[in-house]
Amino acid sequence: MTRHDRADPVTRFLRMVTGPEPPLDEAALAIAAGGAPDPEVAALSTARARATLDELADGVTGFESLLHRLFTEAGFRGNSTDYADPRNSFLPDVLERRTGIPITLSVVAIEVGRRAGVPLEGVGMPGHFLVRVPGTQRLVDAFDGGRRLDPAGCEELFRATTGAGPEVPFDAGMLPRSSTRQILARMLENLRATYGRARDHDGLEWVLRMRLGLRHQGPELIRELGEVLAAQARWDEAARLMESWVDGPGRGSRSGAEVLDEVRTEAMRHRAHLN
Repeated sequence: MTRHDRADPVTRFLRMVTGPEPPLDEAALAIAAGGAPDPEVAALSTARARATLDELADGVTGFESLLHRLFTEAGFRGNSTDYADPRNSFLPDVLERRTGIPITLSVVAIEVGRRAGVPLEGVGMPGHFLVRVPGTQRLVDAFDGGRRLDPAGCEELFRATTGAGPEVPFDAGMLPRSSTRQILARMLENLRATYGRARDHDGLEWVLRMRLGLRHQGPELIRELGEVLAAQARWDEAARLMESWVDGPGRGSRSGAEVLDEVRTEAMRHRAHLN
């Protein structure tokens, strides 16, 4: 897909997250469209994903029925052999391949549950994303085949995934409900890390542009996006991006004068390539 083509998924995502809390399934599908090779493929995979979610919800009668449908009948499991595969973050691929990472498998559970009248909420535990029946301590690890967890099991998983020792306290604050925007931000952060490790500038660009749309005011993502554009010899675009941040959102952020000056200097450095 060309750079011009990629603007459309980003634009659609940004429109979606500008107003009230967006539908989780549609926003997750909008993220996946950013990684599709062309608009036609994105449209087809989006339609198939919606149909699959509906099919998975058909006949589900409750919480236990939902877990049986997803993790016994459909066989959803975590992709522990190739965790960094970007397809693990794309909802259509997760639905087709029946494998993914904790947060996308949790999105599947939440959205199938919503269609079946079984409410679930995302839980942003540090190190590992979970789902929970609202108002209860019934938690599920979708990455581990729908394993049920109580708070003690969550603490054990938290320490195993983060390496935190007993000196780090674990309480209910470690199991916060995640809003839709927080879920989307975490999905994009996973892709940001994946594309960053692979030095995939094209992928990293659209991910950063989507991430910036989630009310991010700090300089970190702007500076990173500037470097991504510069790596593609788009120096003028990089400079204008950073200058517009300094003159706009940067002034209203918590960034001090020193940080604003650093961003201005980076913009000048990018412009120097045009001389």
